[in-house]
This record gives sequence, C-alpha cells and structure tokens, in this order.
Amino acid sequence: MRTNEQVELDGLRRVAELMCVAARTAPKAAGKDQIVTAIVESEEERQQIAQRMLEIGQRCGASFFARDAQNVLDAPLLVVIGTGVRRLRIPGCSFCGHPGCDSAEEAGARCAYNAGDLGIATGSAVSVAADHRVDNRIMYSAGSAIVELGLLGEGVQIAWGIPLSVRGKSPFFDRK
Repeated sequence: MRTNEQVELDGLRRVAELMCVAARTAPKAAGKDQIVTAIVESEEERQQIAQRMLEIGQRCGASFFARDAQNVLDAPLLVVIGTGVRRLRIPGCSFCGHPGCDSAEEAGARCAYNAGDLGIATGSAVSVAADHRVDNRIMYSAGSAIVELGLLGEGVQIAWGIPLSVRGKSPFFDRK
C-alpha cells in the first residue's frame, strides 16, 4: 500500500511537470521562446536556494525573503521558470521606456517583452497547479536567488520560483 505522503509527492511531481509544459507552450512575443523551466526537489538544492534568499533579504533589508525562504524549505517541490534577456527589435514598440532597442541597449534597459513572456508562462503554469488543487505561490524572491546562483544557466537573468504543497491548509496563505 502506498501512503498519503507517497501518493501526494507523486501527484506533485506530475503537476510540476505539467506546469513546465504549460510554461513552454504559453504564447511568446514574436514567436521567440527564451523560457527555461526546472523542478527543484532535492533538500540540498532547496537549502542552497533558501540560504541565498536569506542573504539577499539581509543585503536588501527585505524581511519577507526570510519568510519566503522558509516556504521554499517547507515545500517538497519548487518549480522554476526563467527567461533569457534578448531584445526582440519589434518596430515602434518602446514598451521598455526607450524609443528603440538601440537606445534601450545603450541605457542597459531590459526588453519588456522578455518579462511579459515570463509572466504569461508563469500564469499558464500556476493555472495548471490551481486546476489540480495544488497550493502554490509565485516568488520573485526565490527567482532572485536562483538567478544569483546561476542554477538556470548564465543566460537566464529573470526568474520566478513557485513552491508547491499539498496539505490540509495552504502554507502560503497565512504568512507574516
């Protein structure tokens, strides 16, 4: 007989995989796909991410990084979605606040479409989790740590972490 814990962890793994599929198939600006996904399951990797989250929180004076780090440790799985940053050179855009890609590049601005694509991919992914009644929370704090650690590769400059949980009560709801 498989226990609740075994069944629930297997279910979380399947949902995490489906979340990665949803992120991949989400619409992308100009059809340029830069989305990268990963699933973090090992306690060692989650510890490493949580530790870096604590360091960033202390460095920035943002106490919620510690709260989020605890959520990452308490969740058995963490889905990660990131994107590379590449200008799409869409004529007449200026969404980044600059009149064109050349001036944006000179100013060091990021292409707004990259962040938009990440948001759409993340929304698609968490809708899968919601459809399967899996508790989740989008965390830029976890994504910041993952980018700093280079866990998705050096080309990924923006990421989100999404811890997943199956409990009687969501650990991401009553947070302080």
